[in-house]
Amino acid sequence: MRIHLITAESPESRRLRGSRLIQFPQLTMPLIAALTPREHDVHHTDEIVERLDLDRPADLVGITASTPSALHAYEVADAFRRRRVPVVMGGPHATALPEEAAEHADAVVVGEAEDTWPHLLEDARTGRLERFYRSTHRARLDGQPAPRWDLIKGRHYGKSVTIATRGCPHRCDYCTIPLLYGPGTMRYRPVDEVVREVAGSPTRAVVFWDDNIGANPRYSKELFRALAPLGKWWTSQCTATAAKDEEFQRLAASSGCKALFMGFESISQESLDSAHKGHNRVASYRGLIRALHQHGIAAHLGIMFGFDEDDRGIFRRTIEFLEEASVDVTTMSMVVPMPGTPTFQRWQAEGRILTTDWSKYDGKKHCVFRPARMSPEELVAGTEWASRRFYSLRSIARRMWGSRVGVWWNLPRNLGYHLALRRYPEQGRDPGPDRPRW
Repeated sequence: MRIHLITAESPESRRLRGSRLIQFPQLTMPLIAALTPREHDVHHTDEIVERLDLDRPADLVGITASTPSALHAYEVADAFRRRRVPVVMGGPHATALPEEAAEHADAVVVGEAEDTWPHLLEDARTGRLERFYRSTHRARLDGQPAPRWDLIKGRHYGKSVTIATRGCPHRCDYCTIPLLYGPGTMRYRPVDEVVREVAGSPTRAVVFWDDNIGANPRYSKELFRALAPLGKWWTSQCTATAAKDEEFQRLAASSGCKALFMGFESISQESLDSAHKGHNRVASYRGLIRALHQHGIAAHLGIMFGFDEDDRGIFRRTIEFLEEASVDVTTMSMVVPMPGTPTFQRWQAEGRILTTDWSKYDGKKHCVFRPARMSPEELVAGTEWASRRFYSLRSIARRMWGSRVGVWWNLPRNLGYHLALRRYPEQGRDPGPDRPRW
C-alpha cells in the first residue's frame, strides 16, 4: 500500500512556530513509519516545514494532531475522504475525543499504536477497517525499531529524535500524558538498545522526546554512563524533582546533555499544589538553575499563567524571577484545559469553559476559560506582555550574560522567539499593580 502519514499543523500554529530558528521534529510519525512493514511505501508530510499535497496518490492516510490543530486535521481528513481515500486518525486529541474524531475518519487509533497499527494495516489492505483501534495493554519498549529519520525534513538541528522512556509517574491535573499512556505509569527501553540506536543516529545532536527522562534515577544514571562514550549532544525533558540530584546533573553533563526542559509551570507554590504538582518546590528553583548552569546545562522552562491562585501580579513576579535566575529559554502560555484532563472536567462542571473551538486552545493568543482572579482579557494581555519582555533584546542580553551556557544555540533560540513575537501587532500589558513602562 501507499501510505501517507501527516503531522497536521493548523495555519495559525504554523504562524506561531514558523519564525523559530530551531524547530524540533515530532517523533510520532517517524516511529509509526518504522513500525510499518517495508513492503509498504510510506511518505510523511510535516506541515510545520512543508506544504501538504492533497492530490498525492495514497491507499491510506494517517493523521496525528494536537488539540489546537484538530479542526484543521478534520478538514484535511474530509478532503481525502471525498476522494475516497481511507483515513485513520490518532494522537492526543483523537484519544481524548475518539467519537468526535470518528466523524471525520474511517478509523481512530485510541492511545498507543504499537499493538494496533499492524492489525489496522491488515484491515486496511483487505478493506475492512474497524471504527476504533484501542490498545489492550501498555506497549513494550524493548525491541522497538529506530524511527524513520529519513522521513524528517527541513531540520538542521535535532533530526535524530527518539525515546528512552515513556510516561510519567506524576498526575498533574492539566496534563494529557496519563490519558495517553496510563496514569502514573513508566516504561523503559533496555539501555543497550537505546545506546545502539543513538550511536547510529544521523546527527550529533539527539532529542529524547521522553516525558520525564529522570523519573527513575537508577535508570537515567545508567543510561547517561552508557551514552558518554558516544560523544553526542542531547536534550530532553524531566521534572525539577529529578534534575535537582547532583549526580544526575554531573552524569547528564558528561554524557552530552546541553539542555533540559522542565515544567516549572509557576513560581507560586499555591498554584502548583492546587494542580497536583506539589512535587515542584519553588524554594529550590534558583539553586537548581544555578547548579545546572555550573554543569553547562541550559534551563529551558515551561511556565503557565492562569491557575486559580494566580492574581494580576503573577506576570511581573514571574518575569523578575526568570531574569534574575538567568533562565535560558522559557515556553510561556496560559493554562489550557485540554479535553480529557481533570482540569477540563472540573472547569466544565463549574461552567468556566468559554469555548470548545479547539483552534483557540493554543495557550498563546486565546483564553478559553474563565480565570478565578482576573478576567480572560487580562490573562491574554499579561501572557503576551510577559513573553515580549522575556524575549526583548535587553532581557536576552541580560540572561545570556548571566547564564553563559550554550550561547551558540541559546542565542538563536531566543532570537527566534523574538522574531516570532514581532510578527504579531499585540503588545500585551502587565495587568498587575504599579504596571512598569515597557
